[in-house]
Amino acid sequence: MAFQILLNFFLAFVWMFLSVSFTAQSFLIGFILGLLVIFAFRRFFSSRFYLLRVGAVVSLLFLFIKELIMANISVLKVVLRPKLDFKPGIFALPTELKTDWEITLLANLITLTPGTLVVDVSFDNKILYIHAIDIEDVNESIDEIKNSFEKAIMEVSR
Repeated sequence: MAFQILLNFFLAFVWMFLSVSFTAQSFLIGFILGLLVIFAFRRFFSSRFYLLRVGAVVSLLFLFIKELIMANISVLKVVLRPKLDFKPGIFALPTELKTDWEITLLANLITLTPGTLVVDVSFDNKILYIHAIDIEDVNESIDEIKNSFEKAIMEVSR
C-alpha cells in the first residue's frame, strides 16, 4: 500500500514537471491521472488497490464515531435512571484477528467507547476479556463487537 501511495505522488510530481505548471491544480490533475494508471496496473501489485483500503479506514472511523455516540447515550441512560439496576460484568471475546496491531486496535476501540473496557488479553492473543458497565446478553454483546469493530478492522488489514 505504501508503495502505491508513493508511486501516485511520484506520478503527480512527474505530471507537474512535464506540464511545466507548478500549481496545486496541476498536482491534483497529476494525482488523479496517477490514480488511473495505478488502477489500470493494479494486477501487477501484490496488495490490493490502496484507495479501497483508504475507504475502509474512513469507514472504520465513521463506525467508531457512530459507536462512540451510541455508547455515550447508553451510558447516559444508565447513569440518569432513578434506580441503578444495571448489570456490570466481564465476558470473554474470542477474536479472529491475528497480528498484534489488529488486536491492539480492537482493544483500543473497545476501551475508548464508554461503558466498556478491555481488562486483559490472553497469552495466545485469541481472547479479549472485556468489562461492560451494563450487560443484558453476553452473546449479543460478542456478536455486536464481532460484526462491527472486528469486521471493519479485517476489511482494513486484509
